Amino acid sequence: MTTIFVTSSGTDIGKTFVTVKLVAELNAAGYRVQALKPVASGFDGSSSDGSDTVSLLHAQGLDVTTANLDAVSPWRFTAALSPDMAAAREKRGIPFDALVAWCRTMSERTDVTLIEGIGGVMVPLDEGHTVLDWIAALGAPALLVVGSYLGTLSHSLTAVAALRQRGVTVAGIVVSESTQQPVAAAETAATLARFVAPLPIQVLARASSTPLLPILAHHLR
Repeated sequence: MTTIFVTSSGTDIGKTFVTVKLVAELNAAGYRVQALKPVASGFDGSSSDGSDTVSLLHAQGLDVTTANLDAVSPWRFTAALSPDMAAAREKRGIPFDALVAWCRTMSERTDVTLIEGIGGVMVPLDEGHTVLDWIAALGAPALLVVGSYLGTLSHSLTAVAALRQRGVTVAGIVVSESTQQPVAAAETAATLARFVAPLPIQVLARASSTPLLPILAHHLR
């Protein structure tokens, strides 16, 4: 059983896009795979089409039912804010120990579990924990998804430094091509490579058929 945590340098970078693609590739390679997004904000229960959670359900061939929503994203919040803020507006919380325990239990069910985080590495989950704390507690390798927008170099290298400082294994970096970018995504990837070598880096255009599975080869059993 293998768990990979898909995280990012920020919000709306491409975590779900990458996770959906990995589900398809893992299935094609013969792995039993599940994709989870345990914490989701900006979730409109009256019209959930287009949400990250529903995208993950579709990728796994699952119907959009309450039971399946609960099985993929048990902590869902309406406000499109950081999890701590979104939860506070509903007078709810995200019990950190319960979150970690739930992820561990779910990861025992299949060959590969992809856990998609929320926002970037340092997004707060509650008054004292961030996504980084969550990743570190699970002890899972992290696949870092970054963009090719102006400013991504600093954001990406800061995220790598934060992960490494906490002892998190960085499986690799996916440069998900941004809508607006000052240079080609490949040039951004080449610059990042100078600072994070020997981490594998893969450029992923939005309409690309480039496989992502090789970047996780050393972590799959």
